[in-house]
Amino acid sequence: MSEITHEISLDNFHHQINWALQNYCAHALKAEQFNQVVIGGLGGSGIGGRIARLAMIDNFPIPVEVFSAYNLPAYANNKTLVILCSYSGNTEETLAMYSEARSKGCKMICLASGGKIMQQAQQDQVPCYLIETGYQPRMALGYSLTTLLLILSELAGRPVSDELKSTADMLLDNSGLKQEAQKIIDLFSQTINHKFVVVCDPDFEAVAVRFCQQIQENAKGESFVTVLPEANHNVIESYQEHHDTNFILLNSGNNARTNLRFQFLTSVLKEKNNLLYAFSESGSGIKRLFEIIHILDWVSIYASNLRKANNMRVDIIMRLKGFLDSVK
Repeated sequence: MSEITHEISLDNFHHQINWALQNYCAHALKAEQFNQVVIGGLGGSGIGGRIARLAMIDNFPIPVEVFSAYNLPAYANNKTLVILCSYSGNTEETLAMYSEARSKGCKMICLASGGKIMQQAQQDQVPCYLIETGYQPRMALGYSLTTLLLILSELAGRPVSDELKSTADMLLDNSGLKQEAQKIIDLFSQTINHKFVVVCDPDFEAVAVRFCQQIQENAKGESFVTVLPEANHNVIESYQEHHDTNFILLNSGNNARTNLRFQFLTSVLKEKNNLLYAFSESGSGIKRLFEIIHILDWVSIYASNLRKANNMRVDIIMRLKGFLDSVK
């Protein structure tokens, strides 16, 4: 079987959504059974939880938190639903959270392609949603994000299947999205070795984090997120001169006062001839979230090509894993 590249996974991203939809089994749980939901996961396996949380936050009846650590919060108990995501099924932090959730009596759901967490879940009769194998974790976002949206929507009693099907249909022909990604990379082609800073509103914070992770892993470049309105109370004071930065502005347009802040910030950045690309304000529904993710994923691949970085390898991450394994 040939290796699945980032380009192949993006061109077939609609398949991931459809596969998750077709293979989803109802968990029959309701939000009112719990005091809170905790989603645990790291890196490419954890970002789906952050995006799903924000996608559902306005309509979800109980708190949802995302943790990327070895431990659960102290409040986790038998009234907590813990959803653990690990593409490999062997992420040591997620396995540690699994053990703690079990010891605290939490209700659990797992997502994995196999590994130790699936074996343990089967032994403990914990529901586990399967993800197709053969991908690197950051390539498999369509599986985890779709499944998480279905899990949360079932909990809340607010179906999202039709939106997800419509999203998959949109991604069948991704040529327009690739063109927008090319437009962005063309703007930054002469400054591709500068850091990227994504300025976003709260609705797009997780999507912005996803892009930064992709630039870091795929293009081996620095990338950071600042969120309005909070960043207007601090970061904005650092924009008194030109920065060697590729700015991307990502605003849903959902808050009129935040829109004014973006308007002012844009003028400040342009006064000092900073280079920036601003996405149009088109809301933050599920389809729009997937659309922006898809565009920015392509930007990270085009950036890796320009920087002559091997986007399939994560050598330092693998060295770290080897180091941690050596001192167990």
